[in-house]
Amino acid sequence: MARFTRHNDAIKGMPSWKVALRTIWNRQTIAELRSTIRRERPTIVHFTNTFPLISPSAYYAARREGVKIVQSLHNYRLLCPNALFLRDGKVCESCLGRAIPWPAVRYACYRDNRPATAAVAAMLAFHRAIGTWSRVVDLFCALTEFGKRKFIEGGLPADRIAVKPNFMPVDPGAGAGVGGYAVFVGRLSSEKGLETILNAWSTRGIELPLRIVGDGPLAPRVQQAASENQRITWLGRQSPDRVLEIVGDAALLVLPSVWYEGFPKTIVEAFAKGTPVVTSNLGSMAEVVEDRRTGRLVAPGDVASLAEAIRSLAADAQTLRKMRVAARTEFEQKYTAEVNYQILLDLYRRVSGEDHEPTTDRSAPNADRAAASVLNA
Repeated sequence: MARFTRHNDAIKGMPSWKVALRTIWNRQTIAELRSTIRRERPTIVHFTNTFPLISPSAYYAARREGVKIVQSLHNYRLLCPNALFLRDGKVCESCLGRAIPWPAVRYACYRDNRPATAAVAAMLAFHRAIGTWSRVVDLFCALTEFGKRKFIEGGLPADRIAVKPNFMPVDPGAGAGVGGYAVFVGRLSSEKGLETILNAWSTRGIELPLRIVGDGPLAPRVQQAASENQRITWLGRQSPDRVLEIVGDAALLVLPSVWYEGFPKTIVEAFAKGTPVVTSNLGSMAEVVEDRRTGRLVAPGDVASLAEAIRSLAADAQTLRKMRVAARTEFEQKYTAEVNYQILLDLYRRVSGEDHEPTTDRSAPNADRAAASVLNA
């Protein structure tokens, strides 16, 4: 497998007008990608992200070389300029299905910058108009069925969207869950529901200790809450291995996000460690977590609902044990590297038009030449 990468650091010092143009159509990318394809001779080019510098023009480079095109849908960028369906702390679908996403420009949804948002909106409108999404890409890979439905609502062809979830590249093994605490892992930002978590522990008398792992814009707020409540501990950034240890020892993981999420890595990690998840009854989270089996679903932004779910689980050791088994089983059945590899291989065969039976043999002929990944870093 070959990799074609463009780093966003290249934007530094580049005039804004040039960034905007290259976001829409990048001739340099076309030339370089065509050269890479001719050298590596892949049968499929799998795009993970073309925004901003690679641009959707890369699809046309692959098409001109006769290569099949797969695009992963890790966020909602093709439907929403800020990629989150979130505005002012609430779900917003004002641009969903619009030929031109004017509401995003009006509200400066991308980085609170109206010119930058206009550039993203122009890219989306231009490629919708010339049929890039509808006729050039052979297959889109959504992370969940929920995500697939949203992309269909937004105009992507239903027969060319498959579902391939996130996964763990290495099985970390089940945790013991003996730490006697709840844990949040992720970016300390408003869309993750941090205020809901902090208010639940500060105002609802939750006895279960809370550990918060991560950093971000709400770090001062988390630090203050920890200084005022001895049951809250902020651990800051931790290594991936240490995060898995913390999650594995936790009684439960808390993720009350107020946006749809794509497919939170933290949920996969929790399931791999056998840790139940308390999350919002919203978007992909409501699909991935089964209420009262692998965790609890609560109303997004509802402090009382979150506190009740945590208190009831913390007081019911038998239910927690059952949930731990169910969460680990969910991981083994859906989110291991082996399962994900098989899904991906079957999707590549579908795109290539191969009609023979799927195989679990990783040494299948030409498997190493199946794709040339393309991503913005």
